[in-house]
Amino acid sequence: QVQLAESGGGLVQAGGSLRLSCAASVSISSFNIMGWYRQAPGKQRELVALISMGGTANYADSVKDRFAISRDNAKNTVYLQMNSLKPDDTAVYYCYAGVYESTRRDYWGQGTQVTVSS
Repeated sequence: QVQLAESGGGLVQAGGSLRLSCAASVSISSFNIMGWYRQAPGKQRELVALISMGGTANYADSVKDRFAISRDNAKNTVYLQMNSLKPDDTAVYYCYAGVYESTRRDYWGQGTQVTVSS
């Protein structure tokens, strides 16, 4: 059973930083891609950042140059470093892992709340 456990969310003032962590219960090398999505109240879930197992990262335009995704294979953990946070970044952040083989499988964490005050 694959489990993804997020941590690191919290309340921060605008301009501040947070680092989210996503610890997987299995080797993250078993996933083709991992990343972060977020969902603000009343809005649809949206992509924040993805990282392939080859190390290629992609970001939403709204977070480019402020957020950085990385992974530690030894710890089976993916991180999201968030800098220069804005009130618009307030959302529940979800960790995502995908396996894209003959059958696609998607895995989600429970989410961690990030609140940015103005």
